[in-house]
Amino acid sequence: MRLSQFHLHTSKETPAEAEIVSHKLMLKAGMIRKLAAGLYTWSPLGLRVLRKVERAVREEMNASGAIEVLMPSVQPRELWEETGRWEKFGGQLLKIQDRKEAWYCYGPTHEEVITDFARQELSSYKQLPVNFYQIQTKFRDEIRPRFGVMRAREFLMKDAYSFHLSDEDLGVEYKNMYDTYGRIFTRLGLKFRAVSADSGAIGGAVSHEFHVLAESGEDALAFHSGSDYAANVELAQAAEPAPRAAASEAMRKVDTPTQKTCEDVAALMGIALQRTVKSVAIIGADADGNAQFVLALVRGDHVVNEIKLSKLAGLGEYRLATEAEIVAHLGSEPGFLGPVAPRKAIRVIADRSVAAMADFVVGANEAGYHLAGINWGRDLAEPDVVADIRNVVEGDIAPDGEGTIGLARGIEVGHVFQLGRKYAEAMKLTVLDANGKAATPAMGCYGIGVSRIVAAAIEQNNDDNGIIWPEAMAPWQAVVCVINPKGDATVAQAAQDLYAELNAAGIETALDDRGLRPGAMFADMELIGIPHRIVVSERGLASGTFEYRHRRASEAENLDRAALLARLGK
Repeated sequence: MRLSQFHLHTSKETPAEAEIVSHKLMLKAGMIRKLAAGLYTWSPLGLRVLRKVERAVREEMNASGAIEVLMPSVQPRELWEETGRWEKFGGQLLKIQDRKEAWYCYGPTHEEVITDFARQELSSYKQLPVNFYQIQTKFRDEIRPRFGVMRAREFLMKDAYSFHLSDEDLGVEYKNMYDTYGRIFTRLGLKFRAVSADSGAIGGAVSHEFHVLAESGEDALAFHSGSDYAANVELAQAAEPAPRAAASEAMRKVDTPTQKTCEDVAALMGIALQRTVKSVAIIGADADGNAQFVLALVRGDHVVNEIKLSKLAGLGEYRLATEAEIVAHLGSEPGFLGPVAPRKAIRVIADRSVAAMADFVVGANEAGYHLAGINWGRDLAEPDVVADIRNVVEGDIAPDGEGTIGLARGIEVGHVFQLGRKYAEAMKLTVLDANGKAATPAMGCYGIGVSRIVAAAIEQNNDDNGIIWPEAMAPWQAVVCVINPKGDATVAQAAQDLYAELNAAGIETALDDRGLRPGAMFADMELIGIPHRIVVSERGLASGTFEYRHRRASEAENLDRAALLARLGK
């Protein structure tokens, strides 16, 4: 590609609306242009990168045995009502009407559509297993779209869905997709990690997320460097705490006139934050479905994990209690709450670490006071429920008891689920088994954020000068830059010959023949992240060399033609 005939529009200015590196660099490099909140046009440059990612995903999915289809992006309401997700999916579901006032949604995902397709196409166990995939635009009406294509409302996604007669067979395909994702991200040159994860709105019993590791990542990942253990913090667990020690202090009331946080109380009393207990007041449901006041207890240095809490009985739809509800049940304003002698019967859920504590500090349910020296069984009844309801922290003992947990940041770019029979049962999908009886297939779901990978790769690979693409994702592997201020036909021809030779050798190469000054030309190539830069100049031709610089190198070097081709792997 001659850049004089290509639309390349870079900018020196840092965009004011961009918050993270990838958004800034994609705008500066001219890869994307904003149309509306969360909606972007991909420029010719950006599209080249996007198609590189798409190609890698498609080729590896095909090699895995999956079969490509293409489903409508607009989906009828009736399908979503069959699974109960028309209302449950929430505000992210963009609902639209046609001229006949029939309701549709712009697909954020395609479980309903693929299950409808399967119930029309699959009738016998002999057609299973099968895995259908597509690469297609999705839309989720994010309440706050931000970070460019990282959290856009419209995005390109690869979603795949497999169907199986048995759970064991689903497990085999799940492992196949897990391994395929590893090959995709390795091929794209990304540093990544697969972690155990919560299935969220998609559902399913088993799931893993694939994260590109980057300090700017929104997700916290817990891992144990000495083993394969890794999980999203939403799901990660620490080892069981040590058994509870015997009580050694008497219960006493402590004056804390303005201290409402565990940190302030610990500082006032001169004790470790780990000896305090935080009481979080929420409203759940009892066994009959009636509203129930609940106190969730975590150690003062810990944070409640909302995902773990919501999985407990009666807390699937929990919410924070209002101040009026807190006063009605505990007789105290927030900041001084605790589980000791509440005015009305409440449900107490203690994190495992809290249930193992002795001589701890809690709110006194009286403004300006806390209680110290609290012990289970003596000063208050044992908790109604003991469960893991907190986020792990750096240094926690790993679940296997060997070593400690570390934390890293990651950007989720892929997710695989074992859906089970949730959608097949809801939509009455059955096939005949070997005995001629109707059987409900088990399903798997496997997604990759194709457009998000582009941004995630930039977050992981950049410097002060711009993007540093892994070669598999770069718009071109190499660029031949022409320095020819005198308009020398010999220099122009030499650049043209090298450009043609590299492309013929299978090295995807651009020719920068725009006539820019060297500084501006080199700055553009660094900004857009081309891995290999080769300069053709009058001086170089005179000495029989080309100036070569890898994007990650600090200095250029002069190479003859043979050495240059060797450096480029040809």
